[in-house]
Amino acid sequence: MRLLIVEDEKDLREILKKRLVKEKYSVDACGNGLEAMDYIDMTSNDVMILDIMVPGKDGLSILKEVRNQGKDTPILMLTAKDGIEDRVKGLDLGADDYLVKPFAFDELLARIRVMMRRKPSFTSNRLEVADLILDRDTKQVWRNGKEIFLSAKEFMILECLMRNKNVVLSRNQIEQNAWDFNFEGSSNVIDVYIRYLRKKIDEGFERKLIHTVRGAGYVLRDVE
Repeated sequence: MRLLIVEDEKDLREILKKRLVKEKYSVDACGNGLEAMDYIDMTSNDVMILDIMVPGKDGLSILKEVRNQGKDTPILMLTAKDGIEDRVKGLDLGADDYLVKPFAFDELLARIRVMMRRKPSFTSNRLEVADLILDRDTKQVWRNGKEIFLSAKEFMILECLMRNKNVVLSRNQIEQNAWDFNFEGSSNVIDVYIRYLRKKIDEGFERKLIHTVRGAGYVLRDVE
């Protein structure tokens, strides 16, 4: 797995690269946003870690350009600022997660793992399982040609299940996939949303798509 680190604090950049290499990642690292764009143009990355305040081209500008290019590479933003405005702006531009410096390295590793679980396994923004269709661009869902109206959280959880069709996801995995940051809920919240989704997605259809796996979690599976 290839990672790109864009961080202008040399000591932090070198420490992160050294420790990530030790974790068996292939790591490119630079401290300038313009140099970062060269890496991005030349190399396919599995994850990008971008500091917001870097010279040449700041992290938010890099993020915006990457998303404008149509790339869905998971991107984690590093920032010394903890204001909600920075998080909102980054998320609106397409960031997947944030870490406020200073942070624990183990937390960074965990965030990378979560983002990779969240990485779309589909090249299209239109996800399809049986007669269920989800469009990530328009935020619309249809079952058997009939539009289904979902809340924002319901949509995120359904998208998570469809991205990972036929894969059993624990409640914690669904929580980590569906909420980008600072979610302070419980596993029962996931159960409630799954119940909502079943009512909207499966009720009235002979073929059920959302299944419970006892002791493990939930799976969206197309079965006859």
